[in-house]
Order: sequence, then C-alpha cells, then structure tokens
Amino acid sequence: MRRRPAEYRRPAKRRLSQWILALLGIFLIAGLVLFVFHHNHHEDQVKQPMMGENVTKEPLKHEGLNFTKEISSASSFSRQLAEQMTLAKAYVIIAKEHNNLHLAWQLSNKIKNCQLLLSKAAKRGESITLEEAEQIISSLSDLIFKAQDAHYDIATTMMTMKSHIQALEERTNAATVQSTLFGQLVAEALPKSLHCLKVKLTNDWLRQLPFQNLVEEKRNSPRVVDNNLYHFCIFSDNVLATSVVVNSTISNADHPKQLVFHIVTNGISYGSMQVWFLTNDFKGATVEVQNMEEFTWLNASYASVIKRLLDQDSRAYYFGVYQDMKVEPKLRNPKHMSLLNHLRFYIPEVYPLLAKVIFLDDDVVVQKDLTRLFSLDLHGNVNGAVETCLEAFHRYYKYINFSNPIISSKFDPQACGWAFGMNVFDLIAWRKENVTSRYHYWQEQNGDQMLWKLGALPPALLAFYGLTEPLDRRWHVLGLGYDMNIDDRLINSAAVIHFNGNMKPWLKLAIGRYKPLWESVRTVKDPILADGVSFPPAKAVELFVPRQFL
Repeated sequence: MRRRPAEYRRPAKRRLSQWILALLGIFLIAGLVLFVFHHNHHEDQVKQPMMGENVTKEPLKHEGLNFTKEISSASSFSRQLAEQMTLAKAYVIIAKEHNNLHLAWQLSNKIKNCQLLLSKAAKRGESITLEEAEQIISSLSDLIFKAQDAHYDIATTMMTMKSHIQALEERTNAATVQSTLFGQLVAEALPKSLHCLKVKLTNDWLRQLPFQNLVEEKRNSPRVVDNNLYHFCIFSDNVLATSVVVNSTISNADHPKQLVFHIVTNGISYGSMQVWFLTNDFKGATVEVQNMEEFTWLNASYASVIKRLLDQDSRAYYFGVYQDMKVEPKLRNPKHMSLLNHLRFYIPEVYPLLAKVIFLDDDVVVQKDLTRLFSLDLHGNVNGAVETCLEAFHRYYKYINFSNPIISSKFDPQACGWAFGMNVFDLIAWRKENVTSRYHYWQEQNGDQMLWKLGALPPALLAFYGLTEPLDRRWHVLGLGYDMNIDDRLINSAAVIHFNGNMKPWLKLAIGRYKPLWESVRTVKDPILADGVSFPPAKAVELFVPRQFL
C-alpha cells in the first residue's frame, strides 16, 4: 500500500500532546483561582464578627456608643452575651432544684463573667470585640448544652419559669398592698409640727378667757348672716390647711372686707382654731368658727352617718386594725366615715339664714377672685361644680353599682361625674328640692355597701342628680395630690387648685413640683411655725407657740 505524502498524514501524536497540555493548563488556572478564593474567604471569616458584620478598613470609632442600642442589636456580641446569660440564669434555678449544685455553680460563675464584660464595655463606651467574647460565649454554650443533656428540656424550663413568675407576682402584689397601706397610714397621720401647734393653741384657749369673750362678740355679729356679703364654708380639723384656704381666698379677692368665712371643726380642734383666727387680722374679712358638737340636730335619729358610726361592725371596719390585706386600704379609710366629711350634706341646717355659699375643701389653694361665682346663673340648680367626665372613669357607672335595679332604673350610667372641693350651693333651691333627704334615702339604701364602697362623692352624685350646673373647667383643677403630670398652663389658669389625693402639701410625701404653690401663700415670716410658715399677709401677730414646739 502506498504511503500518503507527509503533508497529508494524520497528526495523531501531536494532537494528543496538545490536548494534554491544554487540560493541564486549565487545571492549573482553576487551582490557582480556587486557592486565591479560599484564601480571601478565610481572611474574611477571621476579620468579620460572629454575626456577619461588614468589615471596614478603617478602625471603628466607639465614641458616644449607645450601649442600650448596642445590646438590642441582633448583630452584636453584647446581645449574644445577654441572651445566653438569661438562658443560663434559668438553668441555674433548674439545676439547683434538681440538686445539681456543681452545674449551677459553673453557670453562675460564667454569668458573673458575662456581667463583668458587659459592665466594662458600658463603662468604656466601646463594643465588645470577638477576642473578648469568643471564649465566654463558647464556654457558656458548652454549659448550656450540658444542662440540656441533663434533661433540662424546654418544657421543664417553661414550667419552672412559670411557677417562679407566679411566685414573684404574688410577692409583688403583697408588696404593693403593703406599700399602699403604709402610704395610707402616712397620709392619715398628722405631722408632729401640726400636732404640737394644735396642742399649744388649745392650751392658750383654755388658759386665756379673753379669747372666749371675743368669740361671743363675733358670734352675734350681723355680718355672719348678711346675704349681701360673700359667704364661704370650710369643714376641717386642720388649722394650718384651713388658714391656707382662708388666706389664699382673701389674697386674691378684690374686696376682702366683704368676705365671710364659716369654719366648722370638731371639739378637739375647736380651741386651736379659735385662737388662730382670733389672733390674726385677715384684711378685715370675718371668720366664724363653730364646734359641730354643739349642733343639737346632728344626732343618730337624723343623720345616717351617725347611725353607721354607732354600729360596731362599721367601727371595726373603718377604725380597727387592717387585718384583711385583700381589702384595699383606701376602702377602709376612716375619713370616709368622718362627720366633718359628711357635714357638707347639711349646709342648709348649719346656715339656716344664708341664701348662697361657696364650699371649699381644706386641701385647696385659691388663685383668683371667687366672688364672681356668686353672680353666676345656676339655672335653678342647687350645685355649681366642675364636671370630671373628660375621662371614662369619671362617669357614674365607675362610682355606683348599676347592677342594682334601683340604680339602673333612675340614673344614666354615662352621666358626668363632678368634683367636690369647690362648689357653689344655692341654699334656697337646696331646701326646695330637699337634697338632704335624698342623701339620707340613698345612705339607707346602701346599708350593706352594695351600691357604692366609699366616700362622700357617690351619695352626692345620687342626691344632686339633675340638680348640678356644670362650671367652666378653669374654676377648679384637681389632682395635685396624686397626678405628677398636670399641665402647668392648666394650673396657672385655674381659680382653685385642689390637692386631692394622699400627697397633701403639708406632708413630707407631697409632690415637690406642686408644694411651692401651697407654700407661696405663706408670705410673712412669723416665729409661730418653723421653716418660715406664717399667716396672714396683712398683719403678723406674735402667737403663743415657741419655735421648739415645731
């Protein structure tokens, strides 16, 4: 067979060697690419944080680090440490309950290390680094896995934590009730300085007959029954608080000499009240002090509250030791059964010759002239008061039990409540509508305390239902004895500010923001009281209380 020429022969071996070289080149390039990629990827893993944070060439600046935001960040070591520490604390409790004290000790030790690292980071204002966190996270993870291997599963953990949460809730509730009780006791107690003041003034009343002669002169004054003057009534046994009310009212009146104040107190405070107001001149205003124990008509056959006071169960409930911690202390506050507190329902009997009067609580401060209230048209109503139904909890159904058919058939549950403490009373309309009899009726209906639980406001809402004229809100602003967030503009525009609540301005637990409003009424320094307390602004009279008594 003839051989082909050389140029037409098949280059088998040459082609084979070319393919081999090409494949080797491809493998070499692929290997080089893989090596470079693997090397760069390994460097990224070393440089990046555990949770995959982006790495920047420039060093991180930690100035002004917000540690709260840091610990809440899902990509921070602080967050990982905090979460592991929380889980470890749960396992500490479970390990102790299963008597695995060694594991509990190990977990507690790591928890301390976590807390120390977190506190250091917060103190220096810098994030926790990988080097700092890696060992603690790793060792704590091992202990948590060890705890899980010891059959402390999620179900066991949840049940154990639930029982501990319930125990903590019970302890919290008990502490809350106890705290409320102590706060109530503090609010009811008379400060030592005021007690000493009352004792000293009472002593002066008993030792000095001229005071009693002055009382007889004022009692027969025609001014106390002159309906051309402006009459205010206050029922209180607190000398200092009553003085603030009188002084602030006079200080803001355009014509103080046309004001008449009718103060009613109990037998214990009567002498001290008389001495205080007899030895001070309140810019020509008339001040009458009466002893409610001299009201012969105020007896058990007429007043429902006296009947309840004579009942042994009622006395034990209100005046006994708080034994049942389930009952709110405020429900058993003796002030709810105080005759002075309920005397407001007998104003026409106390002042039978007066036509109109403004009632003021002893925990108010007057900031504007109140005489304009006497010219307001009440449109035939008995009571002029500021309504308090801006919030739902001040409507009738929140004060009174509307499940009772007698209540539900006569009253609207959505009717507006109103405030006691600054009220204009038309005594002529009061007598015509026989409001006091209404009050007696509802007190009798509530003999089992099923219609309402406490206070003078619920029976007042029933007795004055349909007989209350709403006043502008600026006449009376409440809440300075419990609400710390009252708008300053509302306070400044108010004619009367009311320190209703337990934090009275004469107590140490008073709200500091509002206390100067009460203290500002004391304008003249007088040795009668410590800390610069004095009354009145018109004339400083040296009374008979040395500084050491206060």
